[in-house]
Amino acid sequence: MMNSSGPLHRRAILGLLIANLLWGLSFPLIKAMGQEQLQLVPASSSWFITTLTVASRFVLATAVMLLLARAQLAELKAGELRQGVWLGLTLGAGLLLQVDGLQFTSASTSAFLTQFYAIMIPAVVALRARRSPPPVVWACAALVLAGVAILGRFDWRALHLGRGEMETLLSSVFFMVQIFVLEDARYAGNRALAVTAVMFTTVAVVFGGLALVTAPTPADCLRPWTSGSWLAFLGLLTLFCTLGSFTLMVRWQPHITATEAGLIYCIEPVFASVMALFLPALFSRWAGFDYANESLTWQLLAGGGLITLANVLLQLKPPARRTA
Repeated sequence: MMNSSGPLHRRAILGLLIANLLWGLSFPLIKAMGQEQLQLVPASSSWFITTLTVASRFVLATAVMLLLARAQLAELKAGELRQGVWLGLTLGAGLLLQVDGLQFTSASTSAFLTQFYAIMIPAVVALRARRSPPPVVWACAALVLAGVAILGRFDWRALHLGRGEMETLLSSVFFMVQIFVLEDARYAGNRALAVTAVMFTTVAVVFGGLALVTAPTPADCLRPWTSGSWLAFLGLLTLFCTLGSFTLMVRWQPHITATEAGLIYCIEPVFASVMALFLPALFSRWAGFDYANESLTWQLLAGGGLITLANVLLQLKPPARRTA
């Protein structure tokens, strides 16, 4: 067992909180990029906007990581290659299913079902260990789901398991697998930069192909690159929300349990909601499109409070991490 209350554990928690903060920034940035792309390529479908945005951020991030990690990549280990590819494939599949599912269900239902790995992770851990996690783990998972439901204004009466809901649940499974791949003790000696570079390359290749398939014409893949504001948004998205956040994830998540990671990652929509209170108007004034700020609501305060409470409670007595 690994010490779950030492300085390394605390640094890991802080690192993942910062990663979630940076992912929260990605939501208004991606929305702004989509607005700008629609002005540049009016024929853009929601699929093309999504695939081009994801492909562009990961292509740039891959170029940077290939430079930063060139020494490690020159001596790439088989385990690092395998872990990086698995992380890239699970991330890519999760994003793809989440986006497609969103076309067939409400945003609140998508937000709620995406975070369902908060329940699935302790259930899988219980099955593997043949022992139920402590009651506090289940209580914290329930608090997180309640918080996400309030934050997203989820309506139980409107829930039905159609295509959108099933795809979103499946995306949550892929995000859960990604968390377990990072926790896997077989990859404990892997170097974060090398693994991240392989993961970015995998996502860039997958979504680069999808962008070409979903583009109205191949030339439309290049048109947004002529816009200064779109490039500025892309630069921020790549630097902070891709390079910064995923490097922190790969570096620090292996030092905590999958259960803790699943609950911490549920803080992301709280940060996203806070960012949406003030960034949209700044972006719209700068780029010249209409993108209004969201308002502070009781749902943000109550939902965010429950998610925060769940993580605080879990950290009072965090579960021990398996080292083998």
